[in-house]
Amino acid sequence: MGSDNCVVTQHWTVTENSPADEQAPTPPERGLLHTWQSAGPPAQLCPGRVLLARPVLQVALGEHHGLLLTQGGQVYSFGELSWRDLSVPVSAPLLEASLMGRVVVRVAAGGFHCGALSEQGNVYMWGENTAGQCGLTERDTVTNITVSEPCPVTVVDSEAVPPAGVRVVDLALGREHSLALSAQNELWAWGSGCQLGLVTNTFPVWRPKKVEHLAGRHVIQVACGAYHSLAVVRSLPPQKTQNPSEKRERGQSPHYSVTEREEQFAVDAGHYCPLGVELSEFMTGESSPRRRGPRRRLHPGGRSAGSSPGSATSSCPYSEDGKSYTKQTNLAFGHPLSETDGSPKSHRPLCWRANKNSAFSDETEINNLLQKLSSQPLEIHQSTGPGDTDSLSSYTSDDSCVSSTPSTDLLTSSYKEDSPIKGQSNNGVAVAYSSSPVCLEEVRLCLEAEKQALQGQKSTSLTNINQKGNAAANRRRSLPGTPTRGSPQRRRPCACRPSSAGRTQAAAPEEAGAGLPSLETEVWSWGRGSEGQLGHGDQLARLQPLCIKPLTGEEVIKVAAGSHHSLALTAHCQVYSWGSNMCGQLGHVNSPVTVPQQIKLSDGLRVWDLSAGQSHSLLLADGDCVQPVLLYCGQQQEQTSAQSEKSQQGQRSCQRSPNRAESYTVRPSLLPFCMEMGYISSVCSGGQRCAVLADQNVMGFISAIHELASRERHFYCWLSSAKKLLLTPLRNKESVCPSLGEPCTHLFFSLFESFVHLSVLIGRHSTSLSYFLLEVQSSDVTALPLLTHTEHFMDIYKDECLGSQQTVLAQLCADQSHGGDVDLVSVFYRPLQQLHQYSRVMLKLAACFDVLTAECQSLHQGCNQFDSLSLSLLRKKTEAETTFLFWKSHSGKTTEVLRLPQRRVVCESSNRSLTMQNAGRFSNHWFILFNDTLVHTQGAIPSQSLFSTHHIYPLSCLWVKPVTEDSSGHYAIKITCPEESFTLVASTPQEKNKWLRSLNQAVDQVLGGAGQGSSPGLTAMSRTAPYTFTGEGRLKDAQYTGAWLAGRLHGRGTMKWPDGRTYRGNFKKGQEEGYGECLIPNKVLNKPDSYQGQWRDGKIHGFGKYKYASGEVYEGCFCDGQRHGYGMLSSGKLAKNSSSVFIGQWVHDGKSGYGVYDDMTRGEKYMGLWLDEQRHGNAVVVTQCGVYYEGTFKDNKMCGPGLLVSDDDTALHGEFSDDWIVNGKGVLSLGNGDCLEGQFSGEWTSGLKVVGTYTKPPPEEPENKERSSLLKVGQYVVPAAQRWLCVFDECWSRLGCEAPGRGERAAAWDNIAVTITTARRQRSQSKVLECLEFIPQHGDPVTTANYDNIRRYISKACETPHHPLGWLVETLVTVYRMTYVGVGSNRRLLRQAVQELLAFLTHFYSIVRFLFPGLPEDGGIIPDPPASASEGKHNSNIAEQLLPRLYPPLFTLYCLQEEQEEALYWERVLRLNKQPDQSLLSFLGVQDTTFTPSDKLLIIQRTFEEMTQEGKPMLDGDFLWCMDDLLPLFLYVVLRARIRSLGAEVSLIEDLMDLNVQHGEMGLMFTTLKACYMQIQQESAI
Repeated sequence: MGSDNCVVTQHWTVTENSPADEQAPTPPERGLLHTWQSAGPPAQLCPGRVLLARPVLQVALGEHHGLLLTQGGQVYSFGELSWRDLSVPVSAPLLEASLMGRVVVRVAAGGFHCGALSEQGNVYMWGENTAGQCGLTERDTVTNITVSEPCPVTVVDSEAVPPAGVRVVDLALGREHSLALSAQNELWAWGSGCQLGLVTNTFPVWRPKKVEHLAGRHVIQVACGAYHSLAVVRSLPPQKTQNPSEKRERGQSPHYSVTEREEQFAVDAGHYCPLGVELSEFMTGESSPRRRGPRRRLHPGGRSAGSSPGSATSSCPYSEDGKSYTKQTNLAFGHPLSETDGSPKSHRPLCWRANKNSAFSDETEINNLLQKLSSQPLEIHQSTGPGDTDSLSSYTSDDSCVSSTPSTDLLTSSYKEDSPIKGQSNNGVAVAYSSSPVCLEEVRLCLEAEKQALQGQKSTSLTNINQKGNAAANRRRSLPGTPTRGSPQRRRPCACRPSSAGRTQAAAPEEAGAGLPSLETEVWSWGRGSEGQLGHGDQLARLQPLCIKPLTGEEVIKVAAGSHHSLALTAHCQVYSWGSNMCGQLGHVNSPVTVPQQIKLSDGLRVWDLSAGQSHSLLLADGDCVQPVLLYCGQQQEQTSAQSEKSQQGQRSCQRSPNRAESYTVRPSLLPFCMEMGYISSVCSGGQRCAVLADQNVMGFISAIHELASRERHFYCWLSSAKKLLLTPLRNKESVCPSLGEPCTHLFFSLFESFVHLSVLIGRHSTSLSYFLLEVQSSDVTALPLLTHTEHFMDIYKDECLGSQQTVLAQLCADQSHGGDVDLVSVFYRPLQQLHQYSRVMLKLAACFDVLTAECQSLHQGCNQFDSLSLSLLRKKTEAETTFLFWKSHSGKTTEVLRLPQRRVVCESSNRSLTMQNAGRFSNHWFILFNDTLVHTQGAIPSQSLFSTHHIYPLSCLWVKPVTEDSSGHYAIKITCPEESFTLVASTPQEKNKWLRSLNQAVDQVLGGAGQGSSPGLTAMSRTAPYTFTGEGRLKDAQYTGAWLAGRLHGRGTMKWPDGRTYRGNFKKGQEEGYGECLIPNKVLNKPDSYQGQWRDGKIHGFGKYKYASGEVYEGCFCDGQRHGYGMLSSGKLAKNSSSVFIGQWVHDGKSGYGVYDDMTRGEKYMGLWLDEQRHGNAVVVTQCGVYYEGTFKDNKMCGPGLLVSDDDTALHGEFSDDWIVNGKGVLSLGNGDCLEGQFSGEWTSGLKVVGTYTKPPPEEPENKERSSLLKVGQYVVPAAQRWLCVFDECWSRLGCEAPGRGERAAAWDNIAVTITTARRQRSQSKVLECLEFIPQHGDPVTTANYDNIRRYISKACETPHHPLGWLVETLVTVYRMTYVGVGSNRRLLRQAVQELLAFLTHFYSIVRFLFPGLPEDGGIIPDPPASASEGKHNSNIAEQLLPRLYPPLFTLYCLQEEQEEALYWERVLRLNKQPDQSLLSFLGVQDTTFTPSDKLLIIQRTFEEMTQEGKPMLDGDFLWCMDDLLPLFLYVVLRARIRSLGAEVSLIEDLMDLNVQHGEMGLMFTTLKACYMQIQQESAI
């Protein structure tokens, strides 16, 4: 459009007839569109501004048309719309009405077709569809080769089950193909040609298909040229064969740099890529039948013109400044260009080799670089060197140095050297540039070539032939679709956040900087390569994507594709170009370039956006000011009329190969008019048109955002240059380590690694800010990485980068021996200045918002955080310098013991400003306060750094307290340490305040506080810190880590002694108190003792579990380190020949009182009294043979009268002298009733000698009462009320009572509350414990109204061992089972077990009544009985808690007692059940298992009630049961029920039944049941 090239800037206004536009009649201040034609000299180019009612969010340009995306998601078209036979000027773009109602977020323009992307990820295509590039079905395109209106294109993943739609986040269009990037970072393609990257030989591809060779790879961005495609892909993790971390440790990049790889790109005829094909001559013409007809185009005047394929042959010798350059190109193999002036043949961008040979040759170079870096910290740029100001190539020698001279005038001086190159006669080698699309025959040949190459095992890549022997793994990674680690689907990453601009901000979720863009990228290309636009070192086509190896590791963040050339932008703001250079669009002289070469830019320019047109390139860069500038590469001279007409025809002919421009410059040219456009946010190119989007600086917001991004890019370039040019060579230089010394060398290496971490973060951040600027209109300021990743930034700056290294940074500078002007420290301190820039820019941004908005508050918060960090790090820098001066002025051997790398000096008393209280007149005291310790030296001479003794007090365990001034006039400060306390006296009040403030600040900072002027006396009294005791005592040389309170151990902590003892638990007032765990080594057995339990006053005290090294385990009560009270001792795990268990009472570490001893080795169980570890007093012994003994013991043996009963009811009462030995008078009763009375002697098990009278009583003789009393079981048993008193005493102790019932009830409840709260902190049985936090009323009298609350509380308390009642229940069950299970299952123990159970209930109820005094006394009734007859005895609830747990052993004893009667009963039941039913009576079955007598009586009652209900229909209404009728009927029910162990059940109910129900209705029913049981035993056969 010739109207675009004018002398005066034009303004085009577009209005809309929508209500939204009527509300905003003023032109927008954001998204301002400027367009112009690319051809013409910069001085004559005048871009026109298109005034739209809405801000433009994005511009997309095709070859002769364009698209605009405005705010609100509306799409406009302009240019030659051949699919509609329209030509729309850009001043009046056409609204795409069919897209109204859909929020479009992305538009794309191909050669002659268009695409749009909705907010939901749906794709809409329209325009020319001759090659299937619009993606419609073949049926829809049979008659129409164009799509006039946007139509949806569905991207479906057919591999999914079921097939699912794919959400698209970006589009890229070429002339005959389209690419879509999905939210899963996968690539989809449709259209025609090898540029699709699909494995197919059928074209067109009408429906989108996945590019399988990139499956499993994380695609970040895509771009389409005319017939080639580019993609930015995240790099795979490094191979194990070559560890990148090791290379980083050596100062190298994990990838080869461009310089290191340039030498390896020479390719010979014997090395072809399997995917590269050389097109034959017949492929260079029109191969598609849809392309053979002339293309009809409408021009502004309405004139149509045909098109024909064009080709060009040229070889252009250039001359400038008397020098001649002749370029020769080998199209088949891409050999490097040869130049006649002897300039280097390979492109070498400015970089330093990471090895000792290519680094600095002498120390002078290091000094020069250090001086330049320190004096101009942000002016490290690449310089061309002398004599290279008019160079036409971008080659740079290896010995390039760092320039410290910044660019002074960006608009004038930076580009004075650029001059047009005049076209000359074509006398070079004729080169044909093929431009036709790949046809079916070409694809067939490509596939055959690939197959043959793979079968022949040829080289897999042309990029590096020299790596054939040692880089097979790297070559495998270059092959498309060849995963290096497992299946691509398994390795497929997920996108963090898809961007509408086609960039997915990718980072691993576990990475601290997740959400920031990744810089570990690769560039892949495929399609036609006739101009070298693929970058693989040849001009062959690629059917599938192939990695461009020279760009791997160069941190490419964006690619752009022109018609026949390609561009790549790196995070270092460098631009690489390759492909066709007919019009100078590559920015250098080489033509064509088959491998990426860096565009040489003037100093001070940093490119951050780019675009490529048909034969030009447009770059957006930072200059000397905040406002961006535009750089242009391409044709710059207006053409003659003949040439213009020919050019117009060429433009309308959709030529496949560019014609060489007659005039262009070697290097990018500045477009002066860019400064008048405002702040440009993005650039776009297409065909021969350029467009930019700019913003006005409203309230300074836009300039602040651009300033932040520009400074961050500038900072990253500085970091990269400093690392590449200075730190890496210095790190790898062997002579540096001896000169710096070992400490400084280690520090330098550590700082280098921190420098690298910071560099990576800044690179990702600067890239993210560049992306933010491209979408600044639709982006939220609160999404800035500085606000979303504040913690990560602060951690890198503070912890990893210089935060922990600043204490001895000054030493690094001082110890350098390279020269006095060298200041390497300033290089490492330079990043700290960037923190201040962050806070300053965020403050400027906050001023653009209202104070109450979330944006303003978020920016203010971030500003304060970064400003605070900056001040903190600068303060640390000052402290480090002060410390260095201190050590320098007090150097000496005696002070070396105090010199540590992380130690900083705060203040010292060399001027005698501080001394000890009551110090001698001639004594010398020197106090030095460091950041971690307080040092007190005696006999010191500070000026000479001499002292005789010194004491070091760690600040973490130092408490400072000011002493109130008294009449003595001393200005004193009291210092408290774990092992001593002393008082310091200051010379003046000012000195006292100075030291007090310094001490408090230092202590506060050591404890993790801010250290910002803590008030005197307010430092933490309670803290957690480590300490090693040095004084004499039980803690000598012990190491402690834990809580403190005012200089004493208090709280949880761990103590370790040198002899191996370890204690972990609670401390109080300097001693072990509360729960703790201890390990005590046993040197004899070489195995430690362990204890877990309660402590008091530094000793084991309370309940705990002690595991001895011998294998014994004691679980019970302790007192002052001894076993005292209830306890259970188990032994025998190691010594099986002495397995035993004792449970009972202990006194002063010995068995005393009642206890049960189970000797599993002998098969005996002792139940009785003990004294001083010996059996002494009344006791019962049962054996596994069924022998029962009760009597007295003395001196650990049977002594005195006793009763011995065998299993066959033989009983012996006599005098015992030893275990099982009778010696004296006695009576022996046999099982049949015979009796033997006289003198007995001998052992029971081996035989008895008897001298006496044998008596056989007649059947009718009455029983001898005196003899029966002697043989009665239970006369020598310990009374039940005296058993297990130690258990109940422990429960009372847990309630805070000294003796049973002697204590404060309130204190008991307080102890319960503390116990429950402590258990809840341990998250144990949280639901039960939560219920116990609500204590029912316990002071008022108990009635039926509040009894249920008490009953529920007691039930819950008995369920958890953390409650005293729950522990009591659990312990009683333990002792009961230990007594009556196993050997204790002897039927003669039944009476003893029943009495013991009743004693349990009595003692238990006394404790419950202590807690709830409103409960009735023993035998009392709860008042106000409810109508449901819920009144019961006082301890019915207690029985409910105990009986279910004690039922198994108790019922076993009942069964053994009634064994004979049960056998007779069961024999009768079985015999009677064989009889048939005489009448149909309902069968009553008992389904539930019951434990308490009351529950069993209720079952009997329900049985009678159901019998009555069944008999009512056959009886009169007033009929009453009599015993004569009831007994036979109930007898029948019992028989049919077949109740096992009925006699045991009857005996249990009779023993434990409440007295108040024995004479009522339930008592009568129980009597009936008992009568039935007796009747069945006496029943004769029927």
